[in-house]
Amino acid sequence: MDAHQDTFANPFSMDADCTNCAALCETRTSVVHGYGDVGAEFLFVGEAPSEAADAAGVPFVGDAAGERLQRMLGELGFVRSDPDSLEPDIQNAFLTYLTRCRHPERPPADEEVVTCEPYLNAEIRMINPQIIVPIGQRALEELAVEYTTRRPDSFDVDAEHATTIRGRGFELIPMVALDEQTDEQSEAFVEHFMENVFSRDYRQTKGRRSR
Repeated sequence: MDAHQDTFANPFSMDADCTNCAALCETRTSVVHGYGDVGAEFLFVGEAPSEAADAAGVPFVGDAAGERLQRMLGELGFVRSDPDSLEPDIQNAFLTYLTRCRHPERPPADEEVVTCEPYLNAEIRMINPQIIVPIGQRALEELAVEYTTRRPDSFDVDAEHATTIRGRGFELIPMVALDEQTDEQSEAFVEHFMENVFSRDYRQTKGRRSR
């Protein structure tokens, strides 16, 4: 944990009672803001909270998909707790979503992603990560369009899973959605990190603050 923070959960004290999307206020249990180390070099971004994350108020916990991510983070040295922890002990990584509230019957609408964008932009600005991991096709398209020069229709998370995309100020390493991911794809992602990220100086020259 960064020396200047005292909690992993919503460390930037973002609005836990947000009412910007009326339809989601009626269906959510929690506003699931980001969780993790505010000095992280690695930012993991999904589309929206799962039912389990909505219940816990913590991203990527409480179900098989969350446990899959926690196991991978453990293998990479980012998490020291068990994969089924509802409050992961996380270092040098931050977990968040495009949208912070769950609708049980549909994915986020485009306007809901836009409405939540200031929360994500603020987290990216304050964390200033080196590498962003978009989890799933929607997150890949939203982030890659923002931080690369490629066309939106050129991105395919299945084809680009566990590869590095050079971006403007960040590198992106796409990941197939956790609930669609195979064990082989999980292993490929961890292997890519080990062999192509940790083995080189991935830090960008953009004025990192001291940790």
